[in-house]
Amino acid sequence: MSRRTVFFVSDQTGVTAETLGHSLMTQFEGLEFRAVTLPFVLSVDKAHEAVRRINRAADEEGVRPIIFSTLVQDELRAIVVEAHGLFLDMFSAFVGPLERELNVLSTHRAGRAHGMADLAAYTTRINATNFSLANDDGTGGDYAHADVVLVGVSRVGKTPTCLYMALQYGVFAANYPFTEDDLETGRLPARLEPFRKKLYALTITPERLQQIRNERRPESRYASHQQVTYELRAAEALFARYAIPSLNTTECSIEEIASRILNTTGIERRLRP
Repeated sequence: MSRRTVFFVSDQTGVTAETLGHSLMTQFEGLEFRAVTLPFVLSVDKAHEAVRRINRAADEEGVRPIIFSTLVQDELRAIVVEAHGLFLDMFSAFVGPLERELNVLSTHRAGRAHGMADLAAYTTRINATNFSLANDDGTGGDYAHADVVLVGVSRVGKTPTCLYMALQYGVFAANYPFTEDDLETGRLPARLEPFRKKLYALTITPERLQQIRNERRPESRYASHQQVTYELRAAEALFARYAIPSLNTTECSIEEIASRILNTTGIERRLRP
């Protein structure tokens, strides 16, 4: 299998370069990629150090690396573009056409995408995250203020999805795990009854759930095929009985789960990623 090193070079966290770069690289099957993130390249010295690392990888591997760059400052981009790699400049690819269309020059100011320039948005993100943490796994129970309450059996992805929606979109997301006692009654827990319209269910295949639980508690009843099959069947019967919208997460990333939930429910995003 062919192997290439991919560098994500940024004047800030590197999240933007990683996100777009990884999305593009998934389109090329049969190749193995080694990802290296070089964040906070904010000076000439750091830019030259980035070039040295890229060139070293090119020499050691005998093939030029791929470079995804979101460097804003022209001076720093001019240095990194000379590295022995395929330089893909995400900044100029989009900003130049936008400047021409809007007839306004961009500020070329680093740190605008993920900084704290918008204090209100940052506060919303923190408040939503704190809410999700306080109302995780059935604790807290402040469902009156929740935008959505994810339900399902243990380990189907409720917690990471709630936190992702809070961090990315400012959504107030809580979650409640259906226990064996809940499933045996065949009825919705009393504390959830007043909030039925806020419920959204996650499910998964028994094989995948067993694999996940085995990693947490190997060879346990909790991870047995019989147990996961029973829980999933009982939970899905509950979803059907109460007409709770649901999503099978087996083949979904957290990003996709969150996006599908918001698209299906019409919940308003307080933040744009």
